[in-house]
Amino acid sequence: MEIEVIGKTAVVREKGVLIDSGSSAVELLATVRYETGCSAVILSKEQLDEAFFRLSTGLAGEVLQKFVNYQMRLGIVGDLSGYTSKPLQDFVRESNEGRQICFQPDEAAALAWLERA
Repeated sequence: MEIEVIGKTAVVREKGVLIDSGSSAVELLATVRYETGCSAVILSKEQLDEAFFRLSTGLAGEVLQKFVNYQMRLGIVGDLSGYTSKPLQDFVRESNEGRQICFQPDEAAALAWLERA
């Protein structure tokens, strides 16, 4: 897996969908932790299965719970303006107010959010 470490954050550069289930999230977490020792990771929205952004599927909850359980902070980057679901918009806003998971428009914003710990 192609991973770049910036500061204390692992930025996954691998192309394509990497997370489409809770088990694929755990595999990614284990790989990032083992290969980098980082406790924060940045993924692009393209690396998440489209079902992630439909909250009714439960995929987002399942995946994000893995990140919380394994104490890995997560930044998801990309343009989410195409998603008009009010529950998703609320979820993104609430996540950004927390300390574990953020949704940011670009990598620089995600890095800044993750470093503010």
